[in-house]
Amino acid sequence: MTESLPGWRRVTVAGGGPVLTFQPVPEPKAGKTRLHLDIAVTDVDEAVDRIGMLGGRWTGERHDYQEGAVLVMTDPEDNEFCVVQYYRV
Repeated sequence: MTESLPGWRRVTVAGGGPVLTFQPVPEPKAGKTRLHLDIAVTDVDEAVDRIGMLGGRWTGERHDYQEGAVLVMTDPEDNEFCVVQYYRV
């Protein structure tokens, strides 16, 4: 487990595979358990186009960090998730 940003925790699998990142949020949990996926992609622009063809949409929210770009997306039922393009440093 590593810390990518203050308060965040990242779990990786040796040899590749899914990466789970746990992000703290300021608001308390209300209702059902919240789950937010960050999906690593090689090209965020292509991912936005593909997600749009599948009925999702880009919210217009983008975050640029030293390690990569994060775009907030929604599925057809407006559940949020992110596509992340990691930069090779």
